[in-house]
Amino acid sequence: MRTGDLTIDKKYEFLSHLADAKFRAYGRSLEEVLANAALAMVSLMWEAEQIRPTRKEAIKVEASSLEQLTVKFLTEFLYLLDVKSFLLAKVESIKVEEAQKDGRKLYRLEAEVAGDNISPEYEIYGLVKAVTYNEMKIEKTDGLWVLEVVVDM
Repeated sequence: MRTGDLTIDKKYEFLSHLADAKFRAYGRSLEEVLANAALAMVSLMWEAEQIRPTRKEAIKVEASSLEQLTVKFLTEFLYLLDVKSFLLAKVESIKVEEAQKDGRKLYRLEAEVAGDNISPEYEIYGLVKAVTYNEMKIEKTDGLWVLEVVVDM
């Protein structure tokens, strides 16, 4: 991925954190950085590349800040795992819109994701318990979005 004078060879990386897991995701757009954050988070639990995209799920969330949007979006994958036994393989489409509601800014996210049901053929090697606001950073610099997230393991 190349943005301006900055070349990025990865979608995300893991950062050191004492008690939990922390990652940094990258993207040329808000949508891309959120999709890469989802892949980073699930890669703490399983290999997304190994999951066959046989099922689709729709995600819709609203939030009053980008931080809240990030937490709600990533928490949807924990919900899909717990309630629907869904393992994410990839984010097929994602769209974020900014709107106004009662004079305040509102973010709406809609995504379609693909994956498969939990089965013995897939190894789950850890579980994320929660997505936190702790040490969260989301910023756009020189045309590149960078998002840092800490999750409870």
